[in-house]
Amino acid sequence: MSNDIALPKAFEESAKTLFGEARYAQFCEALRQAPQTTIRLNPFKITGSELVADKNFAPIAWCGEGRVLPHRPDFTFDPLLHAGVYYVQESSSMFIHHVVRHLVDSPVVALDLCAAPGGKTTTLRAALPEGSVVVANEPIKVRASILSENVQKQGHPDMVVTNNYPRDFRKADLAFDFILADVPCSGEGMFRKDPQAIQEWSPQNVEKCAELQRSIIEDIWPSLKPGGILVYSTCTYNEHEDEKNIQWIIDQLGAQLISIPVDPSWHVTSALGTGLSAAKHGGEDEGLLPVCRFIPGFAPGEGIFMAVLRKQNNDEAPRRKKDRQSAARTQQSAYAKVANLWLQENGASGKGAWTVVETPTIVRAIPTRWLPLYEKAAKSLHVIHAGVGLGVPKGKQLVPAASLALSTALNRSAFTQVEIGWEQAIHYLRKEAISLSPATPQGIVLLTYRGQAIGFCKNIGNRANNLYPQEWKIKTTHLPEQPINVL
Repeated sequence: MSNDIALPKAFEESAKTLFGEARYAQFCEALRQAPQTTIRLNPFKITGSELVADKNFAPIAWCGEGRVLPHRPDFTFDPLLHAGVYYVQESSSMFIHHVVRHLVDSPVVALDLCAAPGGKTTTLRAALPEGSVVVANEPIKVRASILSENVQKQGHPDMVVTNNYPRDFRKADLAFDFILADVPCSGEGMFRKDPQAIQEWSPQNVEKCAELQRSIIEDIWPSLKPGGILVYSTCTYNEHEDEKNIQWIIDQLGAQLISIPVDPSWHVTSALGTGLSAAKHGGEDEGLLPVCRFIPGFAPGEGIFMAVLRKQNNDEAPRRKKDRQSAARTQQSAYAKVANLWLQENGASGKGAWTVVETPTIVRAIPTRWLPLYEKAAKSLHVIHAGVGLGVPKGKQLVPAASLALSTALNRSAFTQVEIGWEQAIHYLRKEAISLSPATPQGIVLLTYRGQAIGFCKNIGNRANNLYPQEWKIKTTHLPEQPINVL
């Protein structure tokens, strides 16, 4: 917040009442400061120990993969970002990592309900035990495409991306052990980053958002298994969208509030206001908070509110339809041999780990152990990504997809690999023509940058056809004078 941009008077009045004068003054001072630049490493592609010695970034306490950068580079021109090696994410939103590691110790079926652009989705996937499956959903089509891109770049095969409204999940006959609902909000946590958020704020919009949030939770509640966990979060500060909505979930849906252990050195704030009577029973003296508020000026980041609730075991379980064996499950795809060649065996599943599914737009490889989940989702929901996108049929050939190149399940030995430099990688990511060594064999080539796969091209001798997705390409024609290497 610069000195010439004033916060709305109604916000000031309500926030002062909620925060108290001293806390509000410290909050406003923080908004005048530049925000931190933070990233989260993808543990499926890199570990902290692999960072070069001269880039000893400060860690983020509640997320083992989180790092604080000393300045903000031009991330667009770092090929490792596009390879999914790390994700640019503000630090407080990484708190879901701590919550998941505290609560989940065995494989689950999880849903990220309002998932775009994918920061919390990929944090969730990295924090969950192996064997878990994550369905990431976004109701807005354009945002769902961005979500799908980021999920595919992370590269974990146990993921599904859908483009649906919360109410649609009632028809899908899917039940989840864990649901993350980072609900749409009035965006007070965007005040420092986006002055437009200040202009759009109003008490009326706060009330409208609070009502929408309740309807979203009411719509998805039947899809949460009895005993299952719901994480409710917003990037806003007012108690109408935060504490009061948590109390509504407790009162109307019978949820049980679960306290979260928090280290005092993190400076996380507990419940504020009078909107959550259940907070009075929390164990704050024991380092347990009934809800967690990250407020600029106290805890790092742009601010987040998070609460964890459990669905009571005595709640009525959703009606389950008999899982019928489908013809598609036993039908042998013409591309099954290709999948066996292009993919590694999936974990401990061994042979038969993958089932190839043909759709009108792409051939997918689905981990067989959760094929029934995929079939239910594909029957009732708009699935835009699942498992590994193998490729697109072209005549009798299957042109491998970017999803395959970026997947951790890729069998690299199935392709010719060519390591390229920074400038050539940027040309490739712009979907421009690139040239390979005359010694490069013709056919499909996997391009790597600093050892990380970034995509495929088809070498035809005098040139290489660029197979990078048109919708993912870098659109600017600017080229920095020096290579951008964040890691």
